[in-house]
Amino acid sequence: MIVFKGATAIDCVLLARGGSKGIPNKNIIDFCGKPLIAWSILQARSCPLVNHVWVSSDSENILEIGAEFGAKTIKRPAQLSGDGATSESGWIHAIDVISKTDGSEPSAILAPQITSPLRSPLDFEAAINKFHSEKLDTLMSVSEVRDFFTWRKSQDNLNYTANYDYENRLRRQSLEPSFLENGSFYVFQTKHIMKSQNRLGGNIGVFEMPHYKSFQIDEISDIELCSIIMKGYGLDLLGQ
Repeated sequence: MIVFKGATAIDCVLLARGGSKGIPNKNIIDFCGKPLIAWSILQARSCPLVNHVWVSSDSENILEIGAEFGAKTIKRPAQLSGDGATSESGWIHAIDVISKTDGSEPSAILAPQITSPLRSPLDFEAAINKFHSEKLDTLMSVSEVRDFFTWRKSQDNLNYTANYDYENRLRRQSLEPSFLENGSFYVFQTKHIMKSQNRLGGNIGVFEMPHYKSFQIDEISDIELCSIIMKGYGLDLLGQ
């Protein structure tokens, strides 16, 4: 077992369905010269606080690419891979497979989102260290949002409500900061998710990331934007 800065290394699980409605084969599209999933694998493998990286997928092609970049693979059953399947069901299935394969249940899981490649191994390392040092049950990556005035449609779609008093608009500098759950990654105790079937709960912590690391690839137009950010901040140099 690897120990670094007082923190015990944990396993990483990447969920990668074969189907995608927005972008066909989204998890393995070419992104900055590599299949998109490769960036999350390389980031996790380069983190000293990650033991093993596992790719869980219903797609043999994705599993082959995952193995090519050094991940262990888990074939996910079809009933856990459809549009109605939750990420939690995929993580729980992966934990069961890992426990049987390794002979013991991992203590905690790092769960990155493949479509959020704008991060580095240092993000994982700092987050896992925080997870251990603060004795957290679950942790989520977030980005601060301070200058957003948001509006919501009412049920009849005729009126709108705001998250602030528009008759007494505050200066942006006077707004209380809030945090966006950016979905880049989560860390959770295995015993927590197995019991609650929820990625969050118990003693919840947050790991703050710069706003530019919150962009993710959901639509075709996101690919170029994220590629520019990836190269602009040198995040594409990993693995070279």
